[in-house]
Amino acid sequence: MNQKIGVFDSGLGGLSILKELRKLLPNEDYLFYEDSIHNPYGEKTEEELLEITSNIVDYLLKEQCKIIVIACNTATTICMKKLRKKYPNTIFVGTVPAIKVAHDNHFKKTIILSTPNTMKSKRVDELIHNYQDTDQELINISGENLASLIEQDKEKEIDELLDRLLKDYKEEADSIILGCTHYPLIKDQIQKAVPKAVLIDSSDGVSREVKRQLEMHQLLNNKEKKGILKIINTKEESLIKRSMEILEKE
Repeated sequence: MNQKIGVFDSGLGGLSILKELRKLLPNEDYLFYEDSIHNPYGEKTEEELLEITSNIVDYLLKEQCKIIVIACNTATTICMKKLRKKYPNTIFVGTVPAIKVAHDNHFKKTIILSTPNTMKSKRVDELIHNYQDTDQELINISGENLASLIEQDKEKEIDELLDRLLKDYKEEADSIILGCTHYPLIKDQIQKAVPKAVLIDSSDGVSREVKRQLEMHQLLNNKEKKGILKIINTKEESLIKRSMEILEKE
């Protein structure tokens, strides 16, 4: 059996990571675990989230996944250290808000928009401490229930929430970090709310790290034909069609 790249998130968000992975590593086989029944992760307790993610890891390992991509900022910031300790022989690649990217590009006023749990996490505090220069302002904002609204495709409510959260920064922010993998799916709406800001997400960096890890562990798939994708949705099978449509959009 060919080993796969396992990718999981609390629903649609991980598709933004999966899309970049398939561009960079098109010959790999993928298993995308779309955990819609537990959406949103950003409102779960640490204990709940560790139990949920451990069950997913158990499943992905049974399905012969050679590497597991946590395509969720919340699950990464809350659970990845514990998962690495619990599964010491498993390769994990996580997703964190791209604060270093904003730092390296010398943006002066950056909004970090993420789920409530990610916003409050120790990992985000560490990243802000490590990458905030004296001449750079990092504004840490909760996206509240934005991921849930994206999951439900509630366009009007999304616009209203973005306007409320971001209106004070509309003229001043020069960049906004999309600190939840759901958020790149509504880039146009976010850009409308903060038109002068450059939008930054983690998908490119995560994809390159997956490739680096596979190369380092000599696990790259050398077959020449395009890889196979399988999607599992924990809530209802009909949602898989929506995910495929999102993946096929340019």
